[in-house]
Amino acid sequence: MTWVITRLCRDCVDMACVEVCPVDCIVQHKEKGAAEGFENQLYIDPEECINCGVCEPECPWEAIFEDEQVPDVFTEDIAENARIVEVRDDFVVPEREDQDPPTPEQIAANKEKWGYDA
Repeated sequence: MTWVITRLCRDCVDMACVEVCPVDCIVQHKEKGAAEGFENQLYIDPEECINCGVCEPECPWEAIFEDEQVPDVFTEDIAENARIVEVRDDFVVPEREDQDPPTPEQIAANKEKWGYDA
């Protein structure tokens, strides 16, 4: 079992999860955008993740799930996170930039955008 960052993170990229990860397995593409088929979001390297789960409650966008608990609408995101292993050198642990947390309305709108009815 490992943790997965779903597309709920896409273009939101809060990075609160990065700060708490004890093994620096949460990464972002060096180009910070849709590069080489990767989207502008954070990813969890499944080979580095120690399954501690401290990242999940820190995500204000509610984008992180255990791989076995990923909602059906986001099942493709499991493979997307795993795919970074093949090109890990293109990813870095990002430095957090200060930003305001999202409002409950922004979180709800983001979920609706991706068809997630939690």
